[in-house]
Amino acid sequence: MAELTRTHPLADPQQLTDLTAGHVEARPFVAMVVVRAAAGGEAAAAAADVLGTDLPTRPNTWAATATGKVVWLGPDEWLVLDETAAPWDLEDTLRTRLAPVGGAATDVSAQRLVLRLHGPHAQEVLRSGTSVDVDPRVFPAGSSAQTNLAQAGVVLLALGGGDDFELLVRTSFAGYLAAWLADAALEFRPPA
Repeated sequence: MAELTRTHPLADPQQLTDLTAGHVEARPFVAMVVVRAAAGGEAAAAAADVLGTDLPTRPNTWAATATGKVVWLGPDEWLVLDETAAPWDLEDTLRTRLAPVGGAATDVSAQRLVLRLHGPHAQEVLRSGTSVDVDPRVFPAGSSAQTNLAQAGVVLLALGGGDDFELLVRTSFAGYLAAWLADAALEFRPPA
């Protein structure tokens, strides 16, 4: 029996080479779990205990954890990203703690891929495809937005300095969005 190899929509080595030549990096295997809990309730406190940080309660923000981020998606919904955990372990840990107190945790790791866009022209690239004002005075580090970028639905995270962003895009749109970002960044690349 053939062994199954873990892969993702941007696994083509040429496509990744083209992306990393600019300022776009793909991070495909980040564990993602949706947490549902009443803000300020016992389940939210249990999730905060597991994650080591409070769930953000201010709309359109995210908070750092020791190994990832927690993104506010709605009044009772958060997306937990973890760079080190296996998705099933993260989901199981959260579900075990939240279910007895009225919360829920669901693994959605296969749903999205993380693209990181950084560099001195990151804002200009984003401005060419979204209506979100990404100026750091308006969209500072710790901000998030659920929006469209080049007609693809994304969760946009401001990481810092106005030149560092993460885009959480559905895997079915990852190739399209990566190609769009690479194309949008062409005008900012130094001459060969």
